[in-house]
Amino acid sequence: MRGALTVQMKLDRTKELIHGTIDKADPYGALVLVLESATELVQLPENDFCWSYWEDAEEATREISKLLNLARSHTLPERVEVAVLFAPTGPLQEVSLSSGWAEPFLKVAEKYDEVERLIWPNS
Repeated sequence: MRGALTVQMKLDRTKELIHGTIDKADPYGALVLVLESATELVQLPENDFCWSYWEDAEEATREISKLLNLARSHTLPERVEVAVLFAPTGPLQEVSLSSGWAEPFLKVAEKYDEVERLIWPNS
């Protein structure tokens, strides 16, 4: 794995998400955890945003924070606004591929898929 994840960063929410289980009784809390993990990942030093529609970590964090604030207040964000972040060739995957954390991204995206099925079951 390239240097991005070997940098000494806490990544507490990401570790909790990847190594834990989704609390099916608290889908909003699970969505918050997924979005907090995404925020941690986009803020890794030396991330390369060249293939993403985000210019930099600040722009990525702003977009994710809007969704995170909605989820924290138990307001359901639009499914497509969240799903696009975790989609194949979406902005998170593009940053992960060019920055050396593609495998952790896939694990986070799998957790997002679980949460998506809880929150938007008929989508």
